[in-house]
Amino acid sequence: MAEKLKTAVIGYGKVAHLHAQALRSLPTSEFVAVCGRNAERAQAFAQQYGVAAFTSVAEMIERAGVQAVVICTPHPNHAAPAVEAARMGAHVLVEKPLASTLADCDTIIAAAEQAGVKLGVISQRRFYEPVQRVRQAIDAGKIGRPVLGTVVMYGWRDEAYYRSDPWRGQWMAEGGGVLVNQAPHQLDLLQWLMGPIEEVFGYWDNLNHPTIEVEDTAVAVLRFKNGGVGSIVVSNSQKPGIYGKVHIHGSNGASVGVQTEGGAMFIAGMSSILEPPYNDLWTVPGEEQLLEQWRAEDRAAFEQHRDPALHYLTLQNADFLDAILEDRPPAVTGQDGRVTVEIFTAIYRSQRDRAPVRFPVPADVGTEEFDGRLTKRS
Repeated sequence: MAEKLKTAVIGYGKVAHLHAQALRSLPTSEFVAVCGRNAERAQAFAQQYGVAAFTSVAEMIERAGVQAVVICTPHPNHAAPAVEAARMGAHVLVEKPLASTLADCDTIIAAAEQAGVKLGVISQRRFYEPVQRVRQAIDAGKIGRPVLGTVVMYGWRDEAYYRSDPWRGQWMAEGGGVLVNQAPHQLDLLQWLMGPIEEVFGYWDNLNHPTIEVEDTAVAVLRFKNGGVGSIVVSNSQKPGIYGKVHIHGSNGASVGVQTEGGAMFIAGMSSILEPPYNDLWTVPGEEQLLEQWRAEDRAAFEQHRDPALHYLTLQNADFLDAILEDRPPAVTGQDGRVTVEIFTAIYRSQRDRAPVRFPVPADVGTEEFDGRLTKRS
């Protein structure tokens, strides 16, 4: 029988329900509690899953014996419960992004290191079979050295989406727009596949969402430490949503890529993944003909899952619990999560300063303009 860890979620919003279902299903998890500031909402969530409800993280960990938590609060509110949980000795898995600022990222990472607990960040698209195939090709040297990486995400979020939660679309409540909420998955894949970043320059704007404060579109160019270059175009302005793609081109001329999102883009707690991810680009010599075979295999595997979004989220929850039991790093570490926040922070700051931002990016402590988010230049 597998060893079980007592687990809990902090937060009771839409994505918390997915994590609750994942934790309830895993053989290494005994899902025991939920914590949130509103006692009534926490109790309603707890009753749905047959767990205990708390309004204090410390009290929950102490009384319920919680060993691992998943942070599912709005992005600017990740740091406080993550730090408190770590200091109480619980391992911490944080919904993406790790935080909305680098200062909060560093606070969370330091707390986990000081407490000697595991820290992970949700980026479940790394577990997609076509994404794994791209990473394996790069690791095997099939494209030579990665020299050009591109992210393109053309999505759509309507006014009903932004009205669905009171924190959506506001700088201080959400932390940002497409860069902070939708793009972190693709930003993580780009840095995971291309390697460490040297510098970033970008622009951002709100093109067609006048009822929200935050950006709906951003573009950037990157230089990687291996000498490669890259580009990012991410947007929530293309109705009804077109696709999300990550392509990697190699020094030997071969290219590999994945479409991570189709036109019916996944919205956590509001919709599932309707279109399977697939390798849309593959020019590795001798393997070009495998694209159709892989796409058929991936579609068959995708259709076996009643809820594909839940399936991949469950895979990452399972990896995190296994990392605790096996005393190894999780698939996506706190430092990995910080790099994603560095990328979108660099895009905000570079528009503010009209200059490239070099990595590593330091925390912007003691300022009130939120890395340039509150002082946008036209």
